[in-house]
Amino acid sequence: MRLNSMCIRCLIDKQQERLLQFQDEEKKAAYMKEIAGIIGESGDDASSPYLVYLFNQVYRRYFGEIRDYAEVKKEYNAYVLAMEDALYKDILKAKDPLAQAIVYARIGNYIDFGAMHKVEKKVFLELFQDKRKNDLDKAVYQSFLQDCESGRRFLLLADNCGEIVLDKLFLKELKKRFPHLELCVMVRGEEVLNDATLEDAETVGLHNVARVIPNGNGVGGTVENMLQGEAKEVLEQADIILSKGQANFETLNGCGRNIYYSFLCKCDWFSGRFQVERNTGMFLREREILP
Repeated sequence: MRLNSMCIRCLIDKQQERLLQFQDEEKKAAYMKEIAGIIGESGDDASSPYLVYLFNQVYRRYFGEIRDYAEVKKEYNAYVLAMEDALYKDILKAKDPLAQAIVYARIGNYIDFGAMHKVEKKVFLELFQDKRKNDLDKAVYQSFLQDCESGRRFLLLADNCGEIVLDKLFLKELKKRFPHLELCVMVRGEEVLNDATLEDAETVGLHNVARVIPNGNGVGGTVENMLQGEAKEVLEQADIILSKGQANFETLNGCGRNIYYSFLCKCDWFSGRFQVERNTGMFLREREILP
């Protein structure tokens, strides 16, 4: 997805916000100048998640280590794990458990400490009851089922902690419906925000339902030309890819692969782009949308 003016403004605002704790105006100004330079020199293929990855390298040089989300990740993994059994019972009661599992896993995308100014457990719970925001595009879903029937290698590009518990429930239903599929999950290779890593995936038991691999880097998305070895091979060989979250959409939209995108619209640009209210769920196919 190409960088747009609204995303540039958001990038600048968020960098300014993270400097509020510091007093050295000279250092802060120098940092923001470097940030502005990175944006100005970025190419057409640059995405917000990739630029934030570059910003973080500059931030460390000026101000030291970035915020540690370890406790936040533990909290939300534990929080959703405590809900797991009840939610899975709801999924199994549904007319189409797989469709319900996709919707529930998409609701988990709300737990995002990058796109969201504030994550509220009350709002998260309310999303499970908000039917207006939980539709699943029937045509896209039918294409998804057909691809799963004919394909062999399935790759889920994971996003956030907490969310991955619901991804696990989705994968259980997917394997039940399509036992021939080889399931793989790709997580972040380094710590970034509250995104899921290999350690987080193991904590919630994701490795019990699918093979889990790291992507090898600390970008809060999936940048193809940064993937190496096993991660690159798995992406290239996947027959069906389910991409979770806005950041994976931002880094992959336009690549032309057989990708299905599942995310909540959590910012003004996404809400405007798809003409929906905040926190509305989207289920899209790469081949049927414009970059």
